[in-house]
Amino acid sequence: MKKLFPIFALLILLAAGCSKQQARKPISKTDGNFIKESIERNKKLIAGEEQLIDSIIKKDTLKEYIASNKGYWYKYITKIEENTNFPVKGDIAYFDYEINNIKNAVIYSKEELKTQQYVVDKQNIMMGLRDGIKLMKKGETVTFLFPSHMGFGYHGDDNRIKPNEPLICTVILKDIKRDTIQ
Repeated sequence: MKKLFPIFALLILLAAGCSKQQARKPISKTDGNFIKESIERNKKLIAGEEQLIDSIIKKDTLKEYIASNKGYWYKYITKIEENTNFPVKGDIAYFDYEINNIKNAVIYSKEELKTQQYVVDKQNIMMGLRDGIKLMKKGETVTFLFPSHMGFGYHGDDNRIKPNEPLICTVILKDIKRDTIQ
């Protein structure tokens, strides 16, 4: 009897393993409509924001705006013509800035935000500033027009910046400390 027990156990396992069980079917199916609708919604959102930004640029006939390759626009308030360095990865950038909404009403003042210290490309800050600071020289003041996806995006900042809010940021690059460990 003891010799038959392992054989019976093996037969039971083989029978259970070879039975024709059907795979579980997914509870729900996606047809891709959500993704397509989301893409269309985002295209309309970006187009609307770009129209708002374009109207601001057209009204400001005293300054020349530059389109970045990242999808935002900027103008120099104070431009340094000397051949000086731009911040690069690892440098520490010290800057003051103010955040306004698209109607140019102050959301966060520079006094409220105080001087910021940013390790270039090694710290997480607003996407537009991450790129924009690298376009500046020490002593320059630049105003950036950021569509919402370059600002705080679809989430906002959980405080005063609303979801999908385009922003106007004026930045003063006060100093750059070189990364000496590269």
